Amino acid sequence: MLCIDNVTVRIAGREILAGASANVPAGRRIGLVGRNGAGKSTLLKVILGEMGTDGGDVSWPRDWKIGAVAQEAPGGDASLLDTVLAADGERAALVAAAETETDGHRIAEIHARLDAIDAYAAPARAASILSGLGFSATEQARPCAEFSGGWRMRVALAAILFAAPDLLLLDEPTNYLDLEGLLWLEDFLRRYRGTVLIVSHDRDLLNTAVDFILHLEHGKLALYTGGYDTFVETRAAHRAHQAAFAKKQEAARKHMQQFVDRFRAKASKARQAQSRLKMLSRMQVVAVPVDEHVAPIRLPEPLPASPPLVTMDRASVGYEPGKPVLAHLSLRFDPDDRIALLGKNGNGKSTFAKLLAGKLAPMSGTLTRARKLVPGYFAQHQLEELDGNLTPLETLAELRPKLPAQALRTQLGGFGFSAAKATTKVASLSGGERARLMLALATLDKPNLLILDEPTNHLDIDARNELLTALNDFAGAVILVSHDRRLLEATADRLMLVADGRVAPFDGDLDDYRRFLLSPGNTATRTIQAETSAPAPRREGDSDKRRRLKPLKQRADAAEREVGTLTARLGELDAQLAAPDLFARDPATAASLAKTRAEAARMLAAAEARWLEAQNEYDSAAAE
Repeated sequence: MLCIDNVTVRIAGREILAGASANVPAGRRIGLVGRNGAGKSTLLKVILGEMGTDGGDVSWPRDWKIGAVAQEAPGGDASLLDTVLAADGERAALVAAAETETDGHRIAEIHARLDAIDAYAAPARAASILSGLGFSATEQARPCAEFSGGWRMRVALAAILFAAPDLLLLDEPTNYLDLEGLLWLEDFLRRYRGTVLIVSHDRDLLNTAVDFILHLEHGKLALYTGGYDTFVETRAAHRAHQAAFAKKQEAARKHMQQFVDRFRAKASKARQAQSRLKMLSRMQVVAVPVDEHVAPIRLPEPLPASPPLVTMDRASVGYEPGKPVLAHLSLRFDPDDRIALLGKNGNGKSTFAKLLAGKLAPMSGTLTRARKLVPGYFAQHQLEELDGNLTPLETLAELRPKLPAQALRTQLGGFGFSAAKATTKVASLSGGERARLMLALATLDKPNLLILDEPTNHLDIDARNELLTALNDFAGAVILVSHDRRLLEATADRLMLVADGRVAPFDGDLDDYRRFLLSPGNTATRTIQAETSAPAPRREGDSDKRRRLKPLKQRADAAEREVGTLTARLGELDAQLAAPDLFARDPATAASLAKTRAEAARMLAAAEARWLEAQNEYDSAAAE
């Protein structure tokens, strides 16, 4: 068992952990959750011994091995396979000793130990882990130095998974994974025999791969049984109970105080009054924590455009002449499309996104854009291109210098930037705030085609929920690349697979895709053809439900707008009729206004009835 006992950590005078305590059960998988900046990474550093505490301590069984993903990506000339094999220090030392040892008895001992730790199967196990994280057999033999930083971080993850420590600490391991790698990791963690403490903002991972949720809030820890959804329900019930008890306690305190105030001066009641004063002083105040503010994400209303937005006829795209990444693209995209792109990293999803966004031109074939097409493009690499010396307001102004400052502030406000944050240097913003800034930039021109390439990497769970809601309310087309399965399920109506240099519809849902990836004989690195996946019997998912609810929601919203318009009109008429001399000065106009008001009142009553009916119908359907 991992014991966290009354740990306090202060950084620059700020208390990050304030007497945090928890007993983490051995051999189980625990999700460590909390808002960005709550101190999750700090707690992991304390456990690893990389950071001291201002109080309290952390302990675990003496024979446990503790492991975490290396902060620096591995490099050098060693192959990926050799790099992963080297992560098991005991095996590596024994193999090296076996090659140099001359004493026969010692050689026998070495080989006996190698057999005991199943060292001879290690290369196959390491290759399987690398394969699951997206590396082909050919790539596993290549030097680490030939890969980009993101891919080398996958090697670091593979290394610690191969080392199989008794306590495995993972801090946002999915940031460098595609959907295929994430699905494989979920399956791997479910079968892991040690204790896992994982920091993640991926709600599906926290629902499918963990047994407990360890919640960090206001410097304190609380352990909940079950996955993330169960944690949310349990915490909400606990907070409701706290609020009810606090209300009841406050009423009791008020009653006692009234007795004291009334009878304190009376000699006959002085003793009872004094007794109640003591009771008041001993009564513990139940504090109900205030929910932390969740900054909004509101996408601007898209500019109108007629279908189709984009058509392709045997188009190809790439970076080097004669070497297309994708070819034979004959596709069409309309204003109401909601499409998720599937396929492992390196297959061309980002290349296709750049083609749609106009960042790349087709190498051959034709690509036709609607005359009023306005694309909005978000990609992770853009975060690194932000100028840290500018403020968010200056960043937007640099892109659109002719827009008034108020319009820029309004745009930033829609993505959670207060007046103070809008004038804070970008270098001082968190990763989540920078991601929001990039979303604000991507939607500055009110796009009717929104292309998002991994938009959730730096967003916490609450911010991801805000993005999900914003996308569902967005009236334009959306093309989405993401490893966040919940976001894909809730916002995408169609799936397209990018593989083998092609982009084709995937016939099935994400459950079908997951089953295929994890089925015997298949790995996340195999070429996947869309036609090989037979659709399973369909159940209504989030995207199906969203499609069914959309017309009901539109009807309710339209009725609400009509009520608002008629209410404003009625107010105008009342103001005119309130003129003190109107009936004496202009009786004909007064009579006409009175008649108009009566008609407006009748229309308002009818509109309110329609709104109530539409809203009830929507609420009933949403609750099913």
